[in-house]
Amino acid sequence: MKMIYGIKDKPKFGKLIVFAFQQLLAIMAATIAVPMITSGVYNCGEVQMSTVAALFGAGAGTLVYVLFTKAKSPVFLGSSFAFLGSMAAAFAGATTVALGYLGLILGAVFAGLVYVVIAIAVKISGVGWINKLMPAAVIGPTVAIIGLSLAGNAIGDLQKGSYAVNGEPTASVYVAIICGLVTLFVTMFCSVFGKKMIKLIPFIIGILSGYAVAAIFTVIGIKTGNDALKVIDFSGFTALVADGVGVKTFFAVPDFTFLKAFGAFGELSGSYIAAVAVAYVPVAFVVFAEHIADHKNISSIVETDLLVEPGLHRTLLGDGIGSMVGAVFGGAPNTTYGESIACVAISGNASVATIVCTSVLAIIIAFLSPFATFLASIPSCVMGGVCISLYGFIAVSGLKMIQKVDLEDNRNLFVVSVILIAGIGGLTVSFGKVTITSIACALILGILTNVVLGNREKNKKLNKPI
Repeated sequence: MKMIYGIKDKPKFGKLIVFAFQQLLAIMAATIAVPMITSGVYNCGEVQMSTVAALFGAGAGTLVYVLFTKAKSPVFLGSSFAFLGSMAAAFAGATTVALGYLGLILGAVFAGLVYVVIAIAVKISGVGWINKLMPAAVIGPTVAIIGLSLAGNAIGDLQKGSYAVNGEPTASVYVAIICGLVTLFVTMFCSVFGKKMIKLIPFIIGILSGYAVAAIFTVIGIKTGNDALKVIDFSGFTALVADGVGVKTFFAVPDFTFLKAFGAFGELSGSYIAAVAVAYVPVAFVVFAEHIADHKNISSIVETDLLVEPGLHRTLLGDGIGSMVGAVFGGAPNTTYGESIACVAISGNASVATIVCTSVLAIIIAFLSPFATFLASIPSCVMGGVCISLYGFIAVSGLKMIQKVDLEDNRNLFVVSVILIAGIGGLTVSFGKVTITSIACALILGILTNVVLGNREKNKKLNKPI
């Protein structure tokens, strides 16, 4: 597909800021969701992870990724859902909250080292084996599964607002769906029928439109006392001025993970370090497979094989070291985001300059209370509406890869079928505290099927670098 802005293009400063804000909106929901989910009560006590610290960590980690990839891969890194179980295990095995936070950092270091080791192996052996092990018949349905696996999240968000009483959203399902569909349709119309700048920022316009409708419903609900119409939770804004207008109203330092972990080194034990390693290392291998799928997908979109240039070893190093940096600040290891890739594809903007600007913007916003509060106030239904298009596009990108595969060949037919059914069916395997996700299980099963059945000579051309 044709990009309006290529990898090396640098939009003018004003446009760059707008494009970066759009990328930020695309990745924000998932990035802040990880610390929110991880927060809770563990053996070591009550844990409250900072969402803005995670946002800062994602920005810092992405800058590291861009550095290692020589500014040739237009992908943003955000908090990885794959490590949720690992993060919970780090806290569950800790004797204090501070040790739990230190465990998050140590775990990310272990996971990052896995990437470093694999990167070295890839540098020595090359990437030819990747194309043989994971041809289009394997990668295509895997990418499709990545998008389809997120469908439930998008639809679930579409049906609920953010205003809650006793932890339960009060907005009517119908009101929430209206707000979400406004977001979705405005996004689609801007992307399909928009001219010039409008076509480049469909998500910004869509989200702002959905937010405006949600705000109208919420104001009516407040005035009439009808909780069913309250979609947006404005309490974050009122909290900013609860103690009067001061410095904290506009500026606040995030609760960085390394600050919370400070002083816990004396509590470390060999058994705890081993437990953290066991919780993180196997998951790193799982995320490695998703890393390849993501980069195969973005390669097909920008029509440049990123596994060759800048090279898989560089993308792995960037992802691994970026995860370490992200966890030091935000606690959560980072990973390449399908939402970011979909945003590139839909907007036609593959400029790495946009990714860099997004990273800087994420870092800055983490300190700016009003902006951080606004982003956090975007209701679930609005994000659900935009995520339908983002996740759907990921799935369609995978299906487009499958078009290159000769499905008249039963070998390929079985490979694709096994991956789709295993992924959609939700096949997971657990070993103690480690769970192999459905995507990883589907990919592994697809690779095994492909190896066992073998590839026909005529399909080798389909697996050549783009």
